[in-house]
Amino acid sequence: MSRIPTGWKTRRNAELGLLAFAMSIVAVFGATVEANQFDEIRMTSWIPAALVGILFLGLHVVVRFTAPFADPVLLPAVALINGIGVGFLRRLDLAKAIANKQPEPGIFAGTGGRQLAWTLASLILAAILLLVIRDHKIVSRYAYTLGLVGIVLVMIPAVLPSSISEVNGAKLWIRFGSFSIQPGEFAKLALVSFFAYYLVRKREVLSLASRRFLGIDLPRGRDLGPVVTVWLLSLLVLVFEKDLGTALLYFGLFVVTLYVATERASWLIIGLVLFFGGVYLAYLLGASVGGPFANFYDRAEVWLDPFARANYERVSGSSYQLVQGLLGLGSGGLFGAGPGAGSPGKVPEVRTDFIFAGLGEEIGLFGLTALLVCYLLIVERGLRAALAVRDSFGKLVAGGLAFTLGLQVFVILGGITGLIPLTGQTTPFLSAGGSSLMANWLLVAMLLRISDAARQPATGTGPDRAGPKKAPVQLHGAMTEVIKP
Repeated sequence: MSRIPTGWKTRRNAELGLLAFAMSIVAVFGATVEANQFDEIRMTSWIPAALVGILFLGLHVVVRFTAPFADPVLLPAVALINGIGVGFLRRLDLAKAIANKQPEPGIFAGTGGRQLAWTLASLILAAILLLVIRDHKIVSRYAYTLGLVGIVLVMIPAVLPSSISEVNGAKLWIRFGSFSIQPGEFAKLALVSFFAYYLVRKREVLSLASRRFLGIDLPRGRDLGPVVTVWLLSLLVLVFEKDLGTALLYFGLFVVTLYVATERASWLIIGLVLFFGGVYLAYLLGASVGGPFANFYDRAEVWLDPFARANYERVSGSSYQLVQGLLGLGSGGLFGAGPGAGSPGKVPEVRTDFIFAGLGEEIGLFGLTALLVCYLLIVERGLRAALAVRDSFGKLVAGGLAFTLGLQVFVILGGITGLIPLTGQTTPFLSAGGSSLMANWLLVAMLLRISDAARQPATGTGPDRAGPKKAPVQLHGAMTEVIKP
């Protein structure tokens, strides 16, 4: 348990209040689903929301004792999104049972029940991380091991047969019977730690400029090696795993972390040119030679004109699910049909890739905007922790994790709205799936740990900084010291 200096506020009670407010919204969502599905609100409607609330309350207690100065907004914001996801997946289970004249699924049955169980497992993992890792800088000791593990996790689905690794054209999974795992979700956590450690060590070298062009300081040619290497690995992911989203996620993560480390915009420009140049080359090769590029070419063609290939049949190469998703979003209007009152089952993969489209039909533009604001709040709080933490490794890890979450939301939402080609990414905390949920809760736990280090006092004095004079306090590896008057 961390020692809390007298007079310092930890904001844990504020977190508890926000968590109670978030769970009340989840309860209202579940009750509305019941009213629209059964024309009444039954006494059992509160049970799923109560179970979800108990799980999040347990993690709140762990945070209160292991990371007392952690950001008080992170946990409630994520809990709200996760709770809405569980409630919506249970809503789909209820609709399916009613349509097939089957008994109502139990609390832990169906997709919603499994998601509730995965939420429990994810929160346990997040609590273990907070209990075991009391100082985020410990992770830097295993940076190269984590980098190797991350690369292996990314490449495993690419080398496996399509029969056990491919879903909807993207090779991102490892499937054994009814069990499946998406190793790339955990790879991003390992790669963030490795990138942060590497860039802290090489920051001064990568910050050197060779020449100035159009007001931009370009890096030396010899320093382009790491960027080109990660770019080539991203293109290999695009070609062999047939997924633009994962390739964009990993390469974007490295380039943005590199920009944060060096503060040179030229790295962003070089990264954008390399990535979009490689994607365009893959598109041209897919049109001419086919082979491993054919899948990406088909997805790009669907994206360019989805309604031209909308034969309204679930066949390979058609834009059926994209068109149905767009129609679902459009039919929702500003306020939606109401939770439980729409027809999200008409959208393929509504439990995973297209859950945002299904939700959009029922909660409308305003509801989706509120969810996006929650995501934005999580990313903003992660970036705030990155700015406030005192060591360079923590800054890059927190910044990289926050950007990763934001980029993943952009990639999946860009796909279902037609902004970019469809990807195999899941919507964090909303979509059904244990791999994504566990990996993203580990991400949040790491942000909580870093925000705790960033917000805790540097000395034992209170916020008024009164009291006897103290010896200089080293700020966790920073180049400066604070001298108490």
